[in-house]
Amino acid sequence: MMKAIVVNQYGGPNALIPQKMKAPLPATAEVRLQMRAAGVNFSDVYIRRGGGSSYGATLPFVAGREGSGIIESFGEEVEGFAIGDRVAFTGVMGSYAEMCVVPASALIPMPDEMSFEVGASFPLQGMTAHYLLHEFRHLKAGETVLIHAAAGGMGLLLCAWAKHLGMRVIGTVSTEEKAARAKAAGADEIIFYNREDFAPAVMKSTTVEGAHLIIDGVGKTTFKSDLQCAAIRGDIAVYGGASGPAGSLTPADLMPRGLSLHSGTLALFTRTREELLLRADAVLEGWKQGWLDFSPAHIFDLEDAAKAHELLESRASSGKIVLRIG
Repeated sequence: MMKAIVVNQYGGPNALIPQKMKAPLPATAEVRLQMRAAGVNFSDVYIRRGGGSSYGATLPFVAGREGSGIIESFGEEVEGFAIGDRVAFTGVMGSYAEMCVVPASALIPMPDEMSFEVGASFPLQGMTAHYLLHEFRHLKAGETVLIHAAAGGMGLLLCAWAKHLGMRVIGTVSTEEKAARAKAAGADEIIFYNREDFAPAVMKSTTVEGAHLIIDGVGKTTFKSDLQCAAIRGDIAVYGGASGPAGSLTPADLMPRGLSLHSGTLALFTRTREELLLRADAVLEGWKQGWLDFSPAHIFDLEDAAKAHELLESRASSGKIVLRIG
């Protein structure tokens, strides 16, 4: 038997119920992990509320899609891994538990010096930051990147990585504390979106040129204004909708400034084992060199998953939230 956080009916954070259940068994190409930590992400909130069909989540289910742990057993077709290996993963349901089965093809070997809490923090956000900054625009040193929610877990990574690439980084935040965190990560300029309309502020800051790349995980409350402050032939990358769906538009909305709109999820940019490891290796190299920091900002015990979700939804968090297991 194992302890897990189960969703028996859709709802708020209180839908996350700690309970005992039988530990899953690995299929032939899967490993079973003794979990040590699980990442807490907005996709977990979305699934908990009832939006999990596209993630393969049907009631009842064990919550969570990211984590780290130790290989405890594996199926007969698994090669290249051994019992006791320390690994991380993302994109597989069931991480809020003491045991989780994961396809071997989804595993990322962890550096020996990396803690399990950090191991549960880097896969989703780190590899997402990689594709957002490398797939949609051939960035040139000195170009301007606008990053929304710059003090969140994703925002801080994007600020650091964009700065490492030589970009001029503008971040949007809501408080002085979050502004300080974003600047420490690499933001050159901060716009307080709750004090002024960010689009005119971006245009003023860039001498009416606009941002060459806008990275938007907020959605509904920011997307339309993104169109007003993107540079001519600029790119807008939408990777989430923390405030709600981004809304509709037509090609005519993009044509006046020759804009390109991009979107997608990490799964679309890690479709092969080779691509997964390419992105993971780039992320881990940045961590080893010290210019990427995946230290979680908030750590909760597994049974306090509901409190972790409450914090995430409150917008009061700054940085990654992780559940410690065992």
